[in-house]
Amino acid sequence: MRRRKAKKIEILPDPRFNDKQVTKFVNNLMLDGKKSLAFKIFYDSIEIIEQKLEGQAGIDVFKKALENITPSVEVRSRRVGGATFQIPTPVREGRKQSLAMKWMITFARRRNEKTMAMRLANELIAASKEEGAAFKKKEDTLRMAEANKAFSHFRF
Repeated sequence: MRRRKAKKIEILPDPRFNDKQVTKFVNNLMLDGKKSLAFKIFYDSIEIIEQKLEGQAGIDVFKKALENITPSVEVRSRRVGGATFQIPTPVREGRKQSLAMKWMITFARRRNEKTMAMRLANELIAASKEEGAAFKKKEDTLRMAEANKAFSHFRF
């Protein structure tokens, strides 16, 4: 058990949309400390979304996509009397957002478009329409929790 809680670092909003959620997403997207490149990828993908879906703001599609893939419950392993059970537990608010962002980036990287901006844009569009790999991951997590509802009394 740790002595004290870790301090939350205050995140500055991004320069273009003035939104902290965008900065958090870019921080997850960033590799090897290359933040300016991560911002460029994100902004390019927002522009691609705006070109593909005329009449819709790219940032709104981004927010809708994250909202659609945010999980409400997850399963956690717990050993009880020699057997391991998958116990459904509600996800706390900060972790919900973090999981959604990580799933989005992971599945965008697995796509096979030419550039990362294209991959991210297409995954965001798919998630905003409630389809795509990231949305499927959320559905699978929900289904696992639903299937193991009988073990929820083992929760702490």
